[in-house]
Amino acid sequence: LYDLRHDRWKAYNLPRAETRFIPASTFKIPHALIALETKVVQDPRQVFPWDGVVRGYPDWNRDQTLRTAMKYSVVPVFQGFARVIGPERMKEYLAKFRYGNMDISGEIDRFWLDGGPLAVSAVEEVRFLVGLYKDALPVSRESQWIVKDILVNEAAKEYVLRAKTGMASGIGWWVGWVETDDNAYFFACNLDLAQQRNAGDRIGISRKILASEKILPLKEKE
Repeated sequence: LYDLRHDRWKAYNLPRAETRFIPASTFKIPHALIALETKVVQDPRQVFPWDGVVRGYPDWNRDQTLRTAMKYSVVPVFQGFARVIGPERMKEYLAKFRYGNMDISGEIDRFWLDGGPLAVSAVEEVRFLVGLYKDALPVSRESQWIVKDILVNEAAKEYVLRAKTGMASGIGWWVGWVETDDNAYFFACNLDLAQQRNAGDRIGISRKILASEKILPLKEKE
């Protein structure tokens, strides 16, 4: 957890927070930036037709835009982006971002999913998100604004929450930040998740921590 205004870090299990794990769908954040910069995605309204393959997530079985592909974490759409971006441009941008170990070896449409080899730590995720928040990443301001807009999970009078989940190889992620009138709080949580049914713990535990720090309200069901 990073408090931007006061330049203050807090961590539970610091050694783990500095350990790199597969990013899974949290990689969709830098991935979307790269897709926009390389013009693989022209704008957030561009439609990417469903390939007709019925998958286990109903929200995947339809046409998508960048916004819906991020919202519903539609892996096949982002795999399509990766194949068009290609390894050279992908590697170039990850080096510019200094994102994790920057390793995209193996299949171009699998390197951030089960088995890796891309890996990033919670601390590195936060540092990357701070750069995005500040429009300080080495890509256009327009691309950064678009990605920040499609990351909005909640917008209330007191705060805006932008975040992304991820899960692969038994690791569950929730990363993002909370903007208030006078500050921004960045977070990255990863958990060992042996079973799919425990996937909600990524958000539930994180929200309890954010509520205890008086950053987010605690929802009734939590």
